[in-house]
Amino acid sequence: MTDVDVVIVGAGCAGLAAAKRLLAQGLTVTVVEAMDRIGGRAWTTTTDFGIPFDIGCAWIHAADRNPFFSEAVAAGWTLQHHDMALDHLWFGKRKATAAEMAAEARAAAELAACIERHKDESDRLSTLVEACHSLRASATFAGPMDYGVDDDEISVTDFRSAADLDPNYFTREGFGALIHRWGADVPVTLSTPVRRIRWDGPGVEVETDGGTIRARAVIVTVSTGVLAFEDITFTPDLPDEHLEAICDLPMGLLTKVPVRIEGTRLGLEPFDDLLLERHARHDLYFLAFPFDTDLMVGFVGGDFAWEMEAAGRAAAVDFVTDRLVDIFGSDLRRAVTAGTMTNWSAERHVRGAYAAARPGKAHAREVLARPVGERIWFAGEALAGGLKQTAGGARLSGEAVAGKVALWLAHQDDAA
Repeated sequence: MTDVDVVIVGAGCAGLAAAKRLLAQGLTVTVVEAMDRIGGRAWTTTTDFGIPFDIGCAWIHAADRNPFFSEAVAAGWTLQHHDMALDHLWFGKRKATAAEMAAEARAAAELAACIERHKDESDRLSTLVEACHSLRASATFAGPMDYGVDDDEISVTDFRSAADLDPNYFTREGFGALIHRWGADVPVTLSTPVRRIRWDGPGVEVETDGGTIRARAVIVTVSTGVLAFEDITFTPDLPDEHLEAICDLPMGLLTKVPVRIEGTRLGLEPFDDLLLERHARHDLYFLAFPFDTDLMVGFVGGDFAWEMEAAGRAAAVDFVTDRLVDIFGSDLRRAVTAGTMTNWSAERHVRGAYAAARPGKAHAREVLARPVGERIWFAGEALAGGLKQTAGGARLSGEAVAGKVALWLAHQDDAA
């Protein structure tokens, strides 16, 4: 571990992007990653089904602004536009009528309009949902399936500041695999958790399991979940406003429960979107047979996702299978031949899916983005502006922060 200009903590999209930017400007950089791979919450595996499956992020959102879209095109990745419009809706075991589907479309449009014109004192999305008399499906997509938290935990201001994420693309080869390919040229020290960052001297000292690295600045790209659990100690403590901002940006959770179904397509088309509305916010969304594979990919979000991951993979697969049997018949059970569950809540170096501001706390993102002592800088999906909660946003955040750090270092050199 040698002295460098900048230490980057975390080799997800933000950390890799920051490293690329700084290295291109001729600065010396060390990237340390706690996990045994790069990519962070972008991770494609073939372990469970023998085909690429994204354990983490899967959609290339906002493709007209997302730098990963051009990467996918250049790599020859197989891409499919996905509008994410609701194709099928079930109320328990009953399929929605055409009139009910039309009502849901109107309700979704009205909720979007209510959010756009919102000026009420309450910043809680659930209050707005109730005032607009929105249907459950609209609230499910606005909350658990979109933000990873239930609508009573979402800031309307924060929600409204998110950019339109269309056009969305899905990739057969895997978004995680694409990001790994893009970041493979960045030198990263893996399996090296950072324990402490000292900033009581002229620069910073980053203490890791592999030794201490001295640098002029550090860019921290770990999740707000990791920061909130104080897995990394700061000496001196971070300013109170930064500590508060971290706590006001808790991690939401979106859990995938894909099952392999052989011999039938259930009357569905590839990429159909199906929502199964259930009591107690136990709603279940499916992406049907992407790229005509045998996978029905179930999603649960918010509080139910935390419950699901706590129950474990077997319970999750059983739940999803039982719900499909409820609506498609008992013969389907024999067609389900495999299943798994993502489990980001149990990954101690992540602790969730992505950050969502608490009601009344949308400003926390701006606060956390402020550098500490001109030596500690934060970057990542939580600080990605309109593209927050996305891999593309994390990359752009890392690039932007690296540019600011490089400019600050240049000013320091000029002053010397």
